[in-house]
Amino acid sequence: MRGAVLAAPAGRRTAPETRQAAPIPITGPPAAAPAAGGPAPYLLALALFAAYTTLSVLRHRRMGSRSWDLGIFEQAVRGYAHLQAPVADLKGPGTNILGDHFSPVTALLAPAYRLFPTPVTLLVAQAALFALAAIPVTRAATRLLGRASGVAVGVAYGLSWGIQRAADFDFHEICFAVPLIAFSLEAVLRARWRAALLWAAPLVLVKEDLGLTLSALALVVAWRARRTSRRAAVYATGVAVLGAAATALTLLAVIPAFNTAGGYDYWSKVGEAPGPLAGAETKLRTLGWLLLPTGLLALRSPLLLAAAPTLGWRFLSGDPHYWSTDWHYSAVLMPVVFLALADAADITRRSPRPWLRTYADRLPACAAAAAVALTTSLPLSVLTEAEAYRTPPGAVAAQRLLARIPDGATVEANVGPISRLTGRCRVLWIGDARNPAPDYIALNNRSGWVRDARGYAKQLHPDARYDLTGASAGYIVLERRT
Repeated sequence: MRGAVLAAPAGRRTAPETRQAAPIPITGPPAAAPAAGGPAPYLLALALFAAYTTLSVLRHRRMGSRSWDLGIFEQAVRGYAHLQAPVADLKGPGTNILGDHFSPVTALLAPAYRLFPTPVTLLVAQAALFALAAIPVTRAATRLLGRASGVAVGVAYGLSWGIQRAADFDFHEICFAVPLIAFSLEAVLRARWRAALLWAAPLVLVKEDLGLTLSALALVVAWRARRTSRRAAVYATGVAVLGAAATALTLLAVIPAFNTAGGYDYWSKVGEAPGPLAGAETKLRTLGWLLLPTGLLALRSPLLLAAAPTLGWRFLSGDPHYWSTDWHYSAVLMPVVFLALADAADITRRSPRPWLRTYADRLPACAAAAAVALTTSLPLSVLTEAEAYRTPPGAVAAQRLLARIPDGATVEANVGPISRLTGRCRVLWIGDARNPAPDYIALNNRSGWVRDARGYAKQLHPDARYDLTGASAGYIVLERRT
């Protein structure tokens, strides 16, 4: 039961000598809610895993990649899988990926990739990690709010726009951060301070900026533990300092040690920042998409502090791609936002204001309903379309054309051919002046941007000669003449 308010029946007045202040409702974890939420969190995670996997694999089959990221990460994981350095030639010949972004956590995919050497392995792993985070989100919300509201919060997370955008956009290392953050915050809500810090600690191995997220999570622990465990609060404060120090060390020493230029390539993203007011409309829209699904109630929870570092570097950057709701950048914020909603709803149910208690009780269901409704315009909506399950004839023809390139060849390519070749060829990014003359050039030319293929090849490599060996469905393959 959610608790009851002991009050006089309507229409009666309490005698002055016995009148008392209106009591605050006694609430807490509902007795009907099992400690772990029953099977619901796990069933929800399985359903989400199936949905995310289907979405990303279908896009891959249709050759719908929109960036080079999947190819870059496959090259790095392929290196790990063969006990070699994580070289990503797409970032430049011989480039060690640890000198670009510090994400050694991707080495965990090496055993699976060695068994199944395909980019689909990365996509399935990403889907599994995003779905895994639904378990702690749903469990934590169930403990606080009851089974129905807990599942509603889990659904709101699983169908959130940030997760759907990320699952639909190639592969990124941040997929490891999402469950780590979710498990850490679940432990915070259970007052398991050590577990919360231990779950958050590996974030420094996911990406260089996430050391600051570790600091923010540690500060949340320190704040929540300050009254019940001063020792835990002190330890958490120390971890916050270590998280910031880890970020500084990674940016100033570790990444430059692996970087051929001896620096960090992304300083310019912040150094050229046009100021916090630039793109204000886009930034406000992004904040709205983050907070409005929670009815702004998440603002009442200190857990929301964990979102500050990611929002901070994105909004201070001079790159407008970081400001919007596109791509994968908001995925790490989704468990923070919805666990903050669960925490705030639990806090608000103790409010002396009846309307606010009612609002908090209804909000999880509203958040889930909104997520379901918005899904009709988000990536998962394609799963309801029969056409999505058919590989277009053009994609089949393009795959056959690219299959004619022999294993082990050096190929220069743009977005499109990349993820079809990185598992068996050495693939370079088209037009990089550092590239040696490759054996093949493979291009997605659906838009017709290359009018003279042989002339373009000569422009790229004046000392080599290339012959057009095939063209199909807008794709072009040129072979170097021996």
